[in-house]
Amino acid sequence: MPKELREKYDLNPGDEVVWMDTDEGIVVKKRTRTSGRGMLVPEDTPEEKREEIAEALEQRVRDRRDRNYEDG
Repeated sequence: MPKELREKYDLNPGDEVVWMDTDEGIVVKKRTRTSGRGMLVPEDTPEEKREEIAEALEQRVRDRRDRNYEDG
């Protein structure tokens, strides 16, 4: 990816991006980490536990995505 675009969209080494096929062509978006914000967990859930839950959900999404690529 050209340096000008990496700088414009604040992309750094190690950042994850999402590639989407649209009617207008390929769209690339920076993946953001929400750390479990907006999840239905009790308000008193410690941040460490929220991180653990978010990481487990992210892994499930990655696994499902990988299976979809294998099937495709």
